[in-house]
Amino acid sequence: MSQTVKRAFKYRCYPTTEQAELLHRTFGCVRYVWNKALAERTRRYKDESANTTYVDTAKWLTAWKREEGSAFLTEVSNVPLQQALRAQQNAFSAFFSKRARYPKFKSRKKSRRSATFANNAFSFRDGQLKLAKTSEPLLVRWHRPLPEGTQPSSVTVSQDSAGRWFVSLLVEDTITFPPSTGVAVGVDAGLDHLVTLSTGEKISNPRHERADRRKLSKAQKTLARKQKGSQNRAKARLKVARVHARIADRRRDHLHKVTTRLVRENQAIAIEDLTVRNMLKNHSLARAISDAAWSELRSMLEYKAQWYGRELLLVDRWFPSSKLCSTTGCGHKNTKMPLNVRSWTCPDCGTVHDRDVNAAKNIKAAGLADW
Repeated sequence: MSQTVKRAFKYRCYPTTEQAELLHRTFGCVRYVWNKALAERTRRYKDESANTTYVDTAKWLTAWKREEGSAFLTEVSNVPLQQALRAQQNAFSAFFSKRARYPKFKSRKKSRRSATFANNAFSFRDGQLKLAKTSEPLLVRWHRPLPEGTQPSSVTVSQDSAGRWFVSLLVEDTITFPPSTGVAVGVDAGLDHLVTLSTGEKISNPRHERADRRKLSKAQKTLARKQKGSQNRAKARLKVARVHARIADRRRDHLHKVTTRLVRENQAIAIEDLTVRNMLKNHSLARAISDAAWSELRSMLEYKAQWYGRELLLVDRWFPSSKLCSTTGCGHKNTKMPLNVRSWTCPDCGTVHDRDVNAAKNIKAAGLADW
């Protein structure tokens, strides 16, 4: 079996000075249009109790371009501005269906710098990508080929806080399901180990942030000593951003390897439906939880399982996986299980349990029970 999915392929790119200046103006215009539309949407709802559609915001965009104060919007391609309005419409749809929070205003310093070009605002021929209003193709490092015969439906250009440029091409890709393994596994996320499997295997947690903590601390102290608004402060901020980027890249690479292996080897994967946002309120563990990136781990498992025809089984977050004895026919439940208890002996059946392996076994059993 196979299925066709929309898949993004991300590459490093190196725009010329002219292209970089145009892209920076485009990022600013995208942010301006998003904020102006969000403010007007909010005002209309509060003052007039009126709902707003994408068609309404598109008409506003046309009017803004004719205004003297926002005539600069005509200097960039119109398509990324329209795409920003579409993205905002999707954000409101997610909010009204209670799948997301109310959309926020974009900050010049903190928000992601990106612009999305639909297929009428770029050309892609013979491995060369040319964006609207540019005179030459964008230099892209094609470290892996696109699926044969595919044509991008949209292109997103972005720049991260470390100053690196990226281009992401959205294409339709046909993915063939791997053979069914008939194997199910329970996965317990942790801090000492990234994940513990119901098979007894423990996959290490590299703790990338902790490994680079000294380097990060030194860069942050240097930044704190620089005068605000100075060029030296800008350079110091860039050094901090590069350390953060290195940490994030290494963490993401490790998560991709772990999740790809789990999806390939198992037909069903059971995990706890954790609310990481609430767990981060525990200030003594927040830094370690963020470094483990449980939310990103789950997100990768979700889309990879969907791509490859696997089942991701979610177990209720309140399920007492660590307190229950996983021995068949026992089911003893402890009243308490502090985090410092890493192994325990069941008072009913006498089985000695490793806390994490026992939890993974219980998660597997609970997931399969509802499957």
